Amino acid sequence: MSFLVTILGSGAAVPTAKRNPTSQYVQCSSRSILIDCGEGTQMQFRKFGMKYQKVDLILISHLHGDHYFGLVGLLSTMHMMGRTRAIEIYGPKGLKDIVDIQLHAAGSRLSFDVHIHEVEPETSGILFEDNKIKVEYFPLAHKIPTNGFIILQKEKERKLNIEKAEADGVKIRYYHLLKKSEDVVDAEGRLLRFEDYTFKAGNELRYAYCSDTKYHEPIIEFIEGVDVLYHEATFVDAHQDRAKGTKHSTARQAATIASEAKVGRLLMGHLSARYDDGEVHQQEAREIFQYSHFVEDGEVIRIDK
Repeated sequence: MSFLVTILGSGAAVPTAKRNPTSQYVQCSSRSILIDCGEGTQMQFRKFGMKYQKVDLILISHLHGDHYFGLVGLLSTMHMMGRTRAIEIYGPKGLKDIVDIQLHAAGSRLSFDVHIHEVEPETSGILFEDNKIKVEYFPLAHKIPTNGFIILQKEKERKLNIEKAEADGVKIRYYHLLKKSEDVVDAEGRLLRFEDYTFKAGNELRYAYCSDTKYHEPIIEFIEGVDVLYHEATFVDAHQDRAKGTKHSTARQAATIASEAKVGRLLMGHLSARYDDGEVHQQEAREIFQYSHFVEDGEVIRIDK
């Protein structure tokens, strides 16, 4: 039931020796999700010991190359390594054409089904949901249609009060139903209420991902109260004119959003290649929001309360 985010790429449009373009690998309740897929993402999987064949869902935030140039290469490698399980991809309109054209031009046919779901611009809603997780999307404010994502880990299965269950003679075959928050009528006709025999295991956890965007207060309604927020912070204050012109954010602006949204923690990324590191970004952000951190490639973040 873990909820982990591995940073595969923390840089902006131009790769550097230290930072790949944007990509994150999310492991949530046995579901594996890739968010964005910049150039070289499959190499980052290998470098950091992640298993790309486990990916169930791919989320592409927008169609600037540093967020999807690695996608077809990754799909091709999955094919060559024997994948047969279908994969679901969610992204902006135009993504399907991009993938189809590249595969067609190379005469490639994949050994597994690729289901590409294109999202209408300037909308919000649910992309995927099952009994363990929910993935939502919402609009950001960039040069082209761009989406942010929220991954929600649903409430964990309840823990059994084994001492009480044994004392009351509850049969083992009923344990899994009680843990799933289901009341049970046993063979003797007794009503076994799940609240009487289980403990709450934990609350829902939410991780919000805001890729390329200018400072944009309307996103606060979507991300308010999330446990961890990732928000791009391409520039520092000294280059805020550049941020405005390219519709990106500064670290101080990302921290302001985090503060206003009352999130638990702020992660920042998408570092411009003009900077050697994110130290100044982190300092400026912490003046606004104490729990701010600039991520590095290979870093693993646990999502918790």
